[in-house]
Amino acid sequence: MKESARYTKIVEWSNEDQCYVGNAPGLVFGGCHGKDEKAVFYQLCQIVEEAIALYQKDGKPLPPSTSGRDFANKMQCVA
Repeated sequence: MKESARYTKIVEWSNEDQCYVGNAPGLVFGGCHGKDEKAVFYQLCQIVEEAIALYQKDGKPLPPSTSGRDFANKMQCVA
């Protein structure tokens, strides 16, 4: 399993921005955006890989895993 699989990746449509927005809660602040959902997901996966590589390069421990925590359903309860 790739280390990046331990982190939830979310791509969703933003009415405010009129584009897809991707983020990886708990790992990176910010994210990416664009008009093509698949392209945003691909870019987000690259960002997650790069963030992990930076943590490892700097000798810092990775943040706790976020996969398997059912973020999508929990976020629906907040909305």
